[in-house]
Amino acid sequence: MADRNYWLDLFTGTSWDEFIPAGGTTSGFRQSRWKSVQKIKKGDYLLCYLTGISRFVGVLEVTGKAFQDNSRIWQDDIFPSRLKVKPLIALDHETAVPVQELRDHLSMFQNLPSPHAWTGHFRGSPGKWNASDGEIVVNALRVAKNNPEVRPVDKKKLAYRPRTLKTKIGSVTVPETADQPSDEEVLLKRPTEHTEIQWVLLKLGSDMGFDVWVARNDRGRDFKGKNFSDLPKMKTELPLQFDAATNKTIELIDVLWLQGNAITAAFEIESTTSIYSGLLRMSDLIAMQPNLKIPLYLVAPDDKRERVMAEVNRPTFTRLSPPLYQMCRYISFSALKDQIKQHSSIIRFLKPEFLEEISESCELEED
Repeated sequence: MADRNYWLDLFTGTSWDEFIPAGGTTSGFRQSRWKSVQKIKKGDYLLCYLTGISRFVGVLEVTGKAFQDNSRIWQDDIFPSRLKVKPLIALDHETAVPVQELRDHLSMFQNLPSPHAWTGHFRGSPGKWNASDGEIVVNALRVAKNNPEVRPVDKKKLAYRPRTLKTKIGSVTVPETADQPSDEEVLLKRPTEHTEIQWVLLKLGSDMGFDVWVARNDRGRDFKGKNFSDLPKMKTELPLQFDAATNKTIELIDVLWLQGNAITAAFEIESTTSIYSGLLRMSDLIAMQPNLKIPLYLVAPDDKRERVMAEVNRPTFTRLSPPLYQMCRYISFSALKDQIKQHSSIIRFLKPEFLEEISESCELEED
């Protein structure tokens, strides 16, 4: 069909699981998207994407005109702006296609102003895609349907959807007051956990062939008797490529991977309840260097995931240009450790892009 258009259709794991059992014949969008939905025509394709795990899961062919209906299909929202559809491809969570596997082919990954800027294309739906990108996704899903490859998923990521508020600067979160950690948690468990993850990231970067840097005030630390400073690729000085204020901020980031004079990845580890000190350093960095193209990662415990997402989308950080959610991604402690275990025999061959696969966007879906 020469004049077919391709449109992004966002789902959570939960809404996809509700859509298919309901017959898979009606796709819905928020009332605020009604004008966009009316532009979608019979014969157009909807590209179904699971937001929590960043995977394409299906293709729907539109079979009729847009209409309004408030009958309940999904539990989280009504999604009254609707289209009749016919599923052409409907995969499950574990056989869905990770968007990162298509990064060398999709136009949104080309000439990025920041490493995670591509996530802006998945912030709301429906969104019209160019035909070449649409065909790439459809073809990848056809291959996945005919030759399914099982990739385990995190069930929490599938179901998670943060509550958002609409403001003049866009969708933001206003986190509730965090529970205060116990003295025992702060003094015993958490510092050890932070030090462990620091060591894990430093050793991983070193084993991958990168020079590594640990926050200047942590240089004397050790983990289980192994001194950070003894790592073979540990740098004692950073390349001076920014002003004094920026360099001072960078020196305090928990872990850096470097290649020559370039910073390949920056990691802030947050194991305390507040999840705030690392975010402030990241926001300071963005405020001082808005054109920075360093991939930033916030590494935190699995049970702090929702807190991370909420904090990153505070109005304070959303006002940055670019906003913090576009610049940093979240990596859970378990995902990091699991991937290292799975790739232990080939770590020296890994590329830093594998971090995109184990991390997830902090960007909220727009209303």
